[in-house]
Amino acid sequence: MKSWNKETIHSRVESQRKLFLTGKTLDVNFRIRQLKKLRNTVAHYEKELEAALMEDLGRSEAEAYFCDIGTVILEINEIIKGLKKWARPENHFSGFHCFPSLLTKVYKMPYGVTLIISPFNFPILLSFGVLAASIAGGNTAIIKTSSKSKACTSLMQRMMADTFPPEYVTVIDGGHDVADLCLEERFDKIFYTGSPKVARHVMAKAAEHLTPVALELGGETGNWCIVRADADLKDAARKIAFFKILNSGQICININQVAVAEEVAEPFLEELKKAFEKQIGDALTNPEYPKLISASAYEKCAADAARYQDRIVYGGRGDASLRKFEPTVLYPVSREEEIVQRELFSPLLPVVPFKDHQVDELLSLIASREHGLALYLFTKDIRWAKKVMSSQQYGGGCVNEVCLQLMVKGAPFGGTGHSGMGAYHGEWGFREFTHPSTVLFGSNHFNLPLREHPYSGKAAAWKMPLLKLFER
Repeated sequence: MKSWNKETIHSRVESQRKLFLTGKTLDVNFRIRQLKKLRNTVAHYEKELEAALMEDLGRSEAEAYFCDIGTVILEINEIIKGLKKWARPENHFSGFHCFPSLLTKVYKMPYGVTLIISPFNFPILLSFGVLAASIAGGNTAIIKTSSKSKACTSLMQRMMADTFPPEYVTVIDGGHDVADLCLEERFDKIFYTGSPKVARHVMAKAAEHLTPVALELGGETGNWCIVRADADLKDAARKIAFFKILNSGQICININQVAVAEEVAEPFLEELKKAFEKQIGDALTNPEYPKLISASAYEKCAADAARYQDRIVYGGRGDASLRKFEPTVLYPVSREEEIVQRELFSPLLPVVPFKDHQVDELLSLIASREHGLALYLFTKDIRWAKKVMSSQQYGGGCVNEVCLQLMVKGAPFGGTGHSGMGAYHGEWGFREFTHPSTVLFGSNHFNLPLREHPYSGKAAAWKMPLLKLFER
């Protein structure tokens, strides 16, 4: 394994810049060939990827494929299919005010050398999914993976070394010290997925080089799910339970807290308990139930649960040796309590009761806090749901569903405010990793002196009327 330090990282960045400056990555057919290589590599290493995800996160074969492997392949296929169209220069009529120019083109230009900093929770998807967008844009890429997901990082290093030359794609391992060494370098684009706290540091380092940044964050006050009194409680409970079990709650778009109309709180809780029992049973002995990423993550989860011991209505047990903690429902929890004002990233689920006719007051409270990456509504009142979804500020979400907004072809994924900036997936990822350059094609014939001095005297009699005619 290569030892990463200031010199080796700088050398790798410079070798990638040298390759980029040859213009090799500009050819769209070249990019498509590289995307096909990436797709084939992911498919070839499928079983090893499943094993690595099991080792790091305790993820079952089905969950590994659904959340990481299959989703990456889906993303790459979408990009391959649309790339030639997306990369084609746009043609625009220059306008009468630009006469005699008739044609303006907008070229979609790659940034250059990109840095992708990926997290532990979906190490394959959030590394290779972003890499696919970077390749599509015509860039080279250095991926700094999480030091917490060691098995996945080791495998991804081997996969990329077998597939691409290091001056095109490199995977770098190591802790925060290595990440800081990467951030000392001048990259042309940085894409970071992680926490708002670290994002501030990434932005500060990027500002030193005026490097553009895309951020995909979880949001500091968490993602709300609202269950109205008219909701299908069994359906809502089933979907919420599935989502909280998934990756043991370690998902940036997961439900952080459920606000349920107090008129239906008790039957909802009963349906939620039944859903957990049906889907996972005894979570601590079920081999399909994922584990928390580290001992410290387990201890944090257990400490939160201990503080709410008297309000645990389901779950509450853990096994430190396995790093597994049951899906745990806390009820009732006030909307003002600390536990619902931060991202949990665990299988704990605070349930906040509210009066259904005061839902607008709840929405005002949510809007007053930092923007979440997701918002979920369960209700039969679709007109109300559409009004909420088109007026609140959040990354994305669902009505009467959970998490699937992430997997819709052609749709962007990204946050706003403390949940991030920028968007990707499909064409949106291509846009995130390219800069639109506008180029006007002029003419040396029929050039009128409209824009040139003098503006007074006889010229004013015809120049001003023409300017007002053309520039409107």
